[in-house]
Amino acid sequence: MKIEVLHHATIKIITDKIIYFDPYDINEDYHDADYIFITHDHYDHYDSASIKKVKKSTTKIILPKNLKLETNSFEVEPYKSYTLDNLKFETIPSYNINKEYHPKEKAYLGYNLFLQNKRLYVMGDTDRTPEADKVKTDICFVPIGGEYTMNVDEATAYINDLKPKKAIPIHYGKIIGNINLGEEFKSKINKNIEVELFINRR
Repeated sequence: MKIEVLHHATIKIITDKIIYFDPYDINEDYHDADYIFITHDHYDHYDSASIKKVKKSTTKIILPKNLKLETNSFEVEPYKSYTLDNLKFETIPSYNINKEYHPKEKAYLGYNLFLQNKRLYVMGDTDRTPEADKVKTDICFVPIGGEYTMNVDEATAYINDLKPKKAIPIHYGKIIGNINLGEEFKSKINKNIEVELFINRR
């Protein structure tokens, strides 16, 4: 398995299939996506121009049911488990607790995928929620930029309590959050949890 964070919250996972999460501001024509997961409809997560650059004729797009943004999409709801082809995943609500940017009633989503005997949790734009606290995962893609999501201290506390094998911070360094937040986050995480930084490499 190869993991890439292209920038911000755009994630690419390569196994025998190629999976994207929230492709945004893509400048190259890849046309290699087998699956595209969309967490919600804000411009930096649902970018139709970028979707066109990564999708191909057989691409399947998975998105929250209430969005209805793509034809021939696979629409999903919170609190469910799904199998699409051989791809298994759970849907976890993604929302703000003390802000108004991502209301719970919008039914925005995070996704916990099962790939190569590992669970990968892409949280979406969210605060720490009771639902997120119950997730069991091996690799957690956690937003740390603040304002619209958890900030570094909130994300640190969450990951240290969740205890995944690996944490990958996202949602900083481009639109919100200084590029140095990744190193700050890494310095505060318990040493038995691996932290992999991608955005800081840019």
